[in-house]
Amino acid sequence: MDAAQEAHNREAFRQAVVNTLERRLFYIPSFKIYRGVAGLYDYGPPGCAVKSNVLAFWRQHFVLEENMLEVDCPCVTPEIVLKASGHVDKFTDLMVKDEKTGTCYRADHLLKDYCKDRLEKDPNLSAEKAAELRHVLAVLDDLSSEELGAKIKEYGITAPDTKNPLSDPYPFNLMFQTSIGPSGLSPGYMRPETAQGIFVNFKDLYYYNGNKLPFAAAQIGQAFRNEISPRQGLLRVREFTLAEIEHFVDPEDKSHPKFSEVAQLEFLMFPREDQVSGRQARRIPIGEAVSQGIVNNQTLGYFIGRVYLFLTQLGIDKDRLRFRQHLANEMAHYAADCWDAEIECSYGWIECVGIADRSAYDLRAHTDKSGVPLVAHEKFLEPKEVEKLVIAPVKKELGLAFKGNQRMVVEALEAMEEKEAMEMKATLEEKGQAEFHVCTLDKVVTIMKNMLSISKEKKKEHQRVFTPSVIEPSFGIGRIIYCLYEHSFYTRPSRDGDEQLNVFNFPPLIAPIKCTVFPLVQNEQYEEVARRIAKSLTAVGISYKIDITGTSIGKRYARTDELGVPFAITVDSTSSVTVRERDSKQQIRVSVDEVASVITEVTDGVSTWGDVLWRYPTHSS
Repeated sequence: MDAAQEAHNREAFRQAVVNTLERRLFYIPSFKIYRGVAGLYDYGPPGCAVKSNVLAFWRQHFVLEENMLEVDCPCVTPEIVLKASGHVDKFTDLMVKDEKTGTCYRADHLLKDYCKDRLEKDPNLSAEKAAELRHVLAVLDDLSSEELGAKIKEYGITAPDTKNPLSDPYPFNLMFQTSIGPSGLSPGYMRPETAQGIFVNFKDLYYYNGNKLPFAAAQIGQAFRNEISPRQGLLRVREFTLAEIEHFVDPEDKSHPKFSEVAQLEFLMFPREDQVSGRQARRIPIGEAVSQGIVNNQTLGYFIGRVYLFLTQLGIDKDRLRFRQHLANEMAHYAADCWDAEIECSYGWIECVGIADRSAYDLRAHTDKSGVPLVAHEKFLEPKEVEKLVIAPVKKELGLAFKGNQRMVVEALEAMEEKEAMEMKATLEEKGQAEFHVCTLDKVVTIMKNMLSISKEKKKEHQRVFTPSVIEPSFGIGRIIYCLYEHSFYTRPSRDGDEQLNVFNFPPLIAPIKCTVFPLVQNEQYEEVARRIAKSLTAVGISYKIDITGTSIGKRYARTDELGVPFAITVDSTSSVTVRERDSKQQIRVSVDEVASVITEVTDGVSTWGDVLWRYPTHSS
């Protein structure tokens, strides 16, 4: 099959899925009667139920299983917090404008679309040009504003809707700005991630945990990003749900006591070296990946394994799930290692979970900005003699030289790492002066020999004080759910073969409704039995839907298959009922009194459908 046909089939499949989701109210565009707003969606009843089930399983799989500390922080965040984290200055995408209409587009997306379109749809493309376009796609994230603008001009890319010329790319901050209180003097933002709420509470959480490491804090909540030109439905939206974990660990010991539980898991991994050399993702046991140094440490490896189990148990196809390591150009300068769980859907490979070892960057940034030390302590059994770096600025001399900037220069000098301090000491002794970059002033100043002394002293210490590293799995819940919809969707012919029926084969764990109850015919006795069964299902916490319309049983089955309901109970007598399983369409006969416990057993995963098939007589419709 050629690339163009494949692209057409993907588009047709996506349309079938989206049409079904919108028609059955899994989700719909927000503010629809006012023609909607791009990048905002409402979840309808089945969509809310799926999301609620996914989050309940997330809590069970991570928060309960790993004994995490769950917090819930505000969405509105003061500017100073996001200034410290770097979001105010750096949370940007490059944007271009239609020079005539002013419509805005994300620059890298236009270039990406152009390259993909040419590769998929241009039959006359030379091998040389195809290689060039593939290279552009590979280095897209690494292109500067100037390089991106040059490529857009070189390829003659214009505004998609009007074909008008485009402006040069320029940065646009993706945070929604607001002000806290009526004065307008306290600027704030809608949070772009939930993580900062956990970092600023580290000191209290560490105390709550008995001043012990490692520990993990978790948070589920809304995040907001003012996307330049949202598209791809639920995959790129302006308000979304994140579930994030911050696992705090001693930077000198990143082993994990439960690593052996996941070490044998084998799944598709796409290490940096394989991407750069043009190889495909391959199956690697996570234990091997850690021991060979492909994955930086055990704790990171443990969470990669746990994320794999979480996604596959939700119903994500394991053959369309891979863990891709960030290339050097994608990694933040402070990160030790980063992997994305990517799920393949009709839009290609989509990043749904990021699992990063962020070192001690976040806690250090907030320590510097707030002046509150966000540190951990390790008490020694015996005092240890250690060599300590002592930096002693001479404030009088610095005051004379730098006047009002004295405090910032002093703070910058005191914050020097040992290597930088010892290099400065050598330079001062040799030349009598040294150049020094002060970040807060963003300039280089000259430090004279009489302005500070740098030495090493031997001291006895009873404890080690350090800034913990953090390992962060971050889950885009909406993206996971959309990929789940695609992975669960299929069509099958109706009984008489005259139409194709839609089915979502959700696992019972996340199905929006666990079972339906149908009286076979409209009959007071059968309806009374149906109400009795409904009551017993409610008592055991099973979601259900009663359908007492006179529609044919086949049509009622088709309606619930399209909602992904795994089991249907049909009342065709007053003493026993049939239970039908959605995917196999097999039926068993169960007594009225037992049916609620059978449904509980299979929806809770205590037994499989295969197990109950052995125990109860089958029924052929």
